[in-house]
Amino acid sequence: MEGPRSDVGRWGGNPWQPPTTPSPEPEPEPDRRSRSRRGGGRSFWARCCGCCSCGNRADDDWGPEPSGSRSRGSSSRGGRRPESRGSTVNAAGDGIIREGMLVVTGVDLLCSRSDQNRREHHTDEFEYDDLIVRRGQPFHMVLSLNREYESSDRIALELLIGNNPEVGKGTHVIIPVGRGGSDGWKAQVTKTSGHNVNLRVHTSPNAIIGKFQFTVRTRSEAGEFQLPFDPRNEIYILFNPWCPEDLVYVDHEDWRQEYVLNESGRIYYGTEAQIGERTWNYGQFDHGVLDACLYILDRRGMPYGGRGDPVSVCRVISAMVNSLDDNGVLIGNWTGDYSRGTNPSAWVGSVEILLSYLRTGYSVPYGQCWVFAGVTTTVLRCLGLATRTVTNFNSAHDTDTSLTMDIYFDENMKPLEHLNHDSVWNFHVWNDCWMKRPDLPSGFDGWQVVDATPQETSSGIFCCGPCSVESIKNGLVYMKYDTPFIFAEVNSDKVYWQRQDDGSFKIVYVEEKAIGTLIVTKAISSNMREDITHIYKHPEGSEAERKAVEKAAAHGSKPNVYATRDSAEDVAMQVEAQDAVMGQDLAVCVVLTNRGSSRRTVKLHLYLSVTYYTGVTGPTFKETKKEVALAPGASDSVTMPLLGAAVVGQECEVQIVFKNPLPITLTNVVFRLEGSGLQRPKVLNVGDIGGNETVTLRQTFVPVRPGPRQLIASLDSPQLSQVHGVIQVDVAPASGGGVFSDAGGDSHLEESIPMASRGGA
Repeated sequence: MEGPRSDVGRWGGNPWQPPTTPSPEPEPEPDRRSRSRRGGGRSFWARCCGCCSCGNRADDDWGPEPSGSRSRGSSSRGGRRPESRGSTVNAAGDGIIREGMLVVTGVDLLCSRSDQNRREHHTDEFEYDDLIVRRGQPFHMVLSLNREYESSDRIALELLIGNNPEVGKGTHVIIPVGRGGSDGWKAQVTKTSGHNVNLRVHTSPNAIIGKFQFTVRTRSEAGEFQLPFDPRNEIYILFNPWCPEDLVYVDHEDWRQEYVLNESGRIYYGTEAQIGERTWNYGQFDHGVLDACLYILDRRGMPYGGRGDPVSVCRVISAMVNSLDDNGVLIGNWTGDYSRGTNPSAWVGSVEILLSYLRTGYSVPYGQCWVFAGVTTTVLRCLGLATRTVTNFNSAHDTDTSLTMDIYFDENMKPLEHLNHDSVWNFHVWNDCWMKRPDLPSGFDGWQVVDATPQETSSGIFCCGPCSVESIKNGLVYMKYDTPFIFAEVNSDKVYWQRQDDGSFKIVYVEEKAIGTLIVTKAISSNMREDITHIYKHPEGSEAERKAVEKAAAHGSKPNVYATRDSAEDVAMQVEAQDAVMGQDLAVCVVLTNRGSSRRTVKLHLYLSVTYYTGVTGPTFKETKKEVALAPGASDSVTMPLLGAAVVGQECEVQIVFKNPLPITLTNVVFRLEGSGLQRPKVLNVGDIGGNETVTLRQTFVPVRPGPRQLIASLDSPQLSQVHGVIQVDVAPASGGGVFSDAGGDSHLEESIPMASRGGA
């Protein structure tokens, strides 16, 4: 979402390619037992335990290994995988259990939802029977042996993940029991009872997240033993916001309860004046959702070695929740035609979407910003990151990295739509997630923006973030990732440019408080709405806020934009309108104030058009001009009615809207329009209307009598008849006025007549 960047993205050149036939299950991982031996001839025990490889004790002090024990030696980078469940493994690989060997006959990971491990790790809500733990926090297990455990016996635990497990990349973890490990990995015997050994296992706070295969190795004087792999012993490891050493640590229990463990929430939409809200089921603990979240990382081809870094994981998730570039989870659709999928407004949660993606391997139709954000909240909470869904009202979409919303007009102040690519959405929804940022200077930990809605590319990929909210607040747009784009969304100025006689453009007005007017999220422990605007920006108009805006713009594509600004802006303008209610009249009032010491004459140009919530505008349906003279210190107001009262003798406009309900073409279509006191009978021949096509006709009329009137329209064709519509028009006498009209005196009333079928063809 920035301009050209030096970093091309870690995974920009390695996107996952979809298979011809999607496979929701990961491919079986190849057996590593045949890999060539490395590590200078040292045995497994010499490599996993320092005390076995120290200079004063040779590796063979335990006596020679059984014959053939190294015919399938393990690499120092990635140990061999154990056999599948049901086979018996010893160092010789011949399946023979020799007398005196220490054999693991069973493993109890204490993984039921009611067991100590799941409860202490806050994973007891996951609808899984597997062991799910959070990194940097110990868990317990019980090993069952064929004999009593002796002090001379050696036990090592192994965790493996990915296709090519390597010790150096953290994808092959070796934990010698009682002898310490590396990077926080260790295991200790807490109790022995007969043939059972209780272990306390510590995981690294920097561990890779994902699903690990688990095995146990033993060594005694009689030889080595390796526990066969059993899928029932797989272990999920997640980020841990309860662990102070984890980069995602959150130091507030009520925050963790809300932003990690809460399975539902509120998403806000609409406008700042009319805020709507909807409940969203995140469902991060539902069965299958955790596998879907890990599958997303696999689909992107994210290296396992990078999956311990929350910054990298968030960046991949922001790319993969949308379908562009990488066949991700959701297909965006803003066309209004959702016939080939689900209307974005129909979704009530993330679970159905994620399970469909896991099951089929295909992107799910359709989503818009709140759906992308809802799914992202589910994925990140499931993986263990504190995450919330955030709505920004009057959210800018900067398309040219100028960090301003640029609106261009011709010499007569008519919008130049071919130049007006920037837009302002009524609302836009994204995510905040909490983490430390060791990749940034100090002071930028905390909330980070992640936005999965595909708007602009970042390093050639449709992703956005994570971006420090603190850098956004202070205009530090050179901080990664995608700070310029997000800053523009919440705190850019709207800059109005007028074309001059020589073809150049001059700034004629700067609107400083139009963007990011309100930023909200669900409050902690309640369904109330929390205003979080203050964490994204300094108070509007304050010295700190203006400094942040100008600092940010200096790094944009128009770095001198404020240097060319005309400082003599002594006329202030404010646009006021009451809340719009469907079917009721609306008036727009423009208030002008001369703050200067000289008399001013203002040429006012008003253009009105329908605007979708994404900021895309339809054609102008009403425009007018007026000159207003203002004495020093004086104010005046100009009112434009929409849908206001019609006036006798003044031209009004009506819009006829009809959608063909049939899948076939209507031929020789004829509209009829009439209304006593409004319109003499009028016939409109419009020709053919395609199947399911919508047509809009604009007609003008001049009322001749005051009072309540009705304007009636009908449609007829050989294929469809009995289609009609009607509107009520209240006509004011010719002496009525007091509203803004142009030089011709027209009221420019615009009403819309929806046409409905009352019968069949």
